[in-house]
Amino acid sequence: MNVPSSLPGDPSELRLRISYTGDLTDIPQDDTLERWDVEILHEESKVGAMTFYRVHLDRGANAYRTMEEASAELDETAQALLDPDTGNLTEDASTSLPYVGSALLVMDRVTLDEQWRGHGLGPILATEAIHRLMAGCRGIVCTPGVTDLTSDRLRNRRSSTG
Repeated sequence: MNVPSSLPGDPSELRLRISYTGDLTDIPQDDTLERWDVEILHEESKVGAMTFYRVHLDRGANAYRTMEEASAELDETAQALLDPDTGNLTEDASTSLPYVGSALLVMDRVTLDEQWRGHGLGPILATEAIHRLMAGCRGIVCTPGVTDLTSDRLRNRRSSTG
């Protein structure tokens, strides 16, 4: 017996629109840190978004300093993986990652409209975007966590603990 889906549409019709907007400037930080935006579309309506950063460790400015200045989330990633003086991977990180590229791909944010949540689509869509953006990257990095406190479940959990 087929159980009707609670999704607002057919998930096989979801599409990703990946875009990079860069300034044509000669600023070393712009050459080090690229922002990639991914829209999740269903019938041309936006139902979610993802933000990735490609961090080039071998060109431009010191990657550690560039990430530190960009945002608190990127600073946290830089502190975990990069040497502040060189902007390259720490010795521990370098030995843990096989050498297959000279950049890092940082998954910064994934959001999905509430009616599409709870069906395992976030990780599947993030994986699809990663496969398209990972060329030349030595590692893919993310910090797990929930940043959307709009659902009742999360509001109730927050109010009962705080």
